[in-house]
Amino acid sequence: MTTTHTHPALTTRATELFGVRYPVVQTGMGWVSGPRLTSATANAGGLGILASATMSYDELAAAITETKTRTNQPFGVNLRADAPDAAQRVDLLAREGVRVASFALAPKQDLIKRCKDAGLVVMPSIGAKRHAEKVAAWGVDAVIVQGGEGGGHTGAVPTTVLLPQVVDAVDIPVIAAGGFFDGRGLVAALAYGAEGIAMGTRFLLTSDSAVGDEVKSVYLGKGVDGTVVSRQVDGMPHRVLRTDLVEALEGGSAPRALVRSVRAALAYSRLSGTPLTAMAREGLAMKRSSEMTWAQVIMAANTPMLLKAAMVDGRPDLGVMASGQVVGLLEDLPSCAELLDRIVADAGAVLTRLGGPGA
Repeated sequence: MTTTHTHPALTTRATELFGVRYPVVQTGMGWVSGPRLTSATANAGGLGILASATMSYDELAAAITETKTRTNQPFGVNLRADAPDAAQRVDLLAREGVRVASFALAPKQDLIKRCKDAGLVVMPSIGAKRHAEKVAAWGVDAVIVQGGEGGGHTGAVPTTVLLPQVVDAVDIPVIAAGGFFDGRGLVAALAYGAEGIAMGTRFLLTSDSAVGDEVKSVYLGKGVDGTVVSRQVDGMPHRVLRTDLVEALEGGSAPRALVRSVRAALAYSRLSGTPLTAMAREGLAMKRSSEMTWAQVIMAANTPMLLKAAMVDGRPDLGVMASGQVVGLLEDLPSCAELLDRIVADAGAVLTRLGGPGA
């Protein structure tokens, strides 16, 4: 990694909380954020996050071990708050010295306490002001705020509206996600009051990402109108690349979607080693804790298998590819080190220019 001068404004509460050089987070993307990408981000000065939702407990333990052989810098692990072995995974993170426990869905108060008691930094992702206020009251250390531009499960409120609303509502570090890819965006997020940015699509499209070149080329070929928010993937709003398969899913019937989801649930059970009884309990918990219908709960089994088909098996024609709208602005595949150096240098130049003469 080259040595990059860091503007003083880029040392934030987030860099101090995570123990990293730069206020940039690589999000935990299923089938994408493995040891290679996570460690490359950490070595480049950002916070890399392992995605463990598609891993068994033993696979997560092995991934943490491998990541630690690749970097001596702090990193995080993204956990499923509703996983039947969530508490055991928290204990594993604590034993292995992992710095951050992140969550796509906000954990309950007792799980947050378990993380805090274990010395972990707790950082859930949220998509609404009221969710940020709730988890802040429960003692989380930071939140990732994702606006509607982001990939994967997302809401309808754009980052430019959601971010200042959340920043004004809580006094913990807020990390902005959804639409970020360069130093200008980092400065804009800081101006709104965020302590850093989180990026998924931009890190997916690096040379350190293990996603196959054929799949990356599909991403790089998309414009800013190349994504769609679909409910046909798993019953919830999910921003993915616009492909022939997604168009077919959008035009499919509800009964066919349910049949497909049941088959996906069986496949996911075999792949992850999660018993069907445990999946049924998780489904019931999801039903109780949200406004999801039973059809949406069943359809949720689609996500890991459809993502795996593209990201792991290299078959974009048979799978779906989560993506933020920012994909239309990306044209290259830098290494994580090159990307972070570029972002920090550009952000520093913008901050200096805004400071005016003699800044």
